[in-house]
Amino acid sequence: MSTNGVIASLLVVRHGQSLWNIEERWQGRADIELSDLGIAQARQAAQRLGTFDYIASSTLLRALRTAHIISEAQGVGPVETDERLQETHVGPWEGLTRTQIEAQWPGFLASRTKPEGFESDEAIVERLTAAFIDIGQRCEGGTALIISHSGVIRTLRHVLGASNPRLPNLGGSWFHVHRNNRISVGDLVTLVDDDLTTESL
Repeated sequence: MSTNGVIASLLVVRHGQSLWNIEERWQGRADIELSDLGIAQARQAAQRLGTFDYIASSTLLRALRTAHIISEAQGVGPVETDERLQETHVGPWEGLTRTQIEAQWPGFLASRTKPEGFESDEAIVERLTAAFIDIGQRCEGGTALIISHSGVIRTLRHVLGASNPRLPNLGGSWFHVHRNNRISVGDLVTLVDDDLTTESL
């Protein structure tokens, strides 16, 4: 694990489908439970994952439930929680559909304009990087599985100059923690079959 100064590799994965994913509502920090499909996705992902030395999760229910399902199936744990792994705070868009957002903020989505109260990319990168460094140090020489959220994973990939496609539930990305506290980005991963994937928010 010391190649190129890498001290740990982290597979950071989006949670299973939530009840608001079904309704295509922006969730942000809203604490929404998994759907039945989301539970099935987590169970399938658990069967496809390799072994990990450490598992961590956002404190939000949809991520934490996903992490616990995987942890119990793999016998890895306990699940460590970290508020810094939470989804982007989306301000006034929380709970709204894309149609509702377009009606109230015309053109914002197309132009990637954020409303007042929406968390900045800089704040997301700062908290996620700090969390990844801490986790990397805890499992130095090994690998960690982190259950988080699409918005923050995509933001960090974008800022690091990587491709930034929409992530299905139980899709994610490898990240690597280096000895100089630098984070680098790796390959994209999808852990469930096409018939169990969703691309909703």
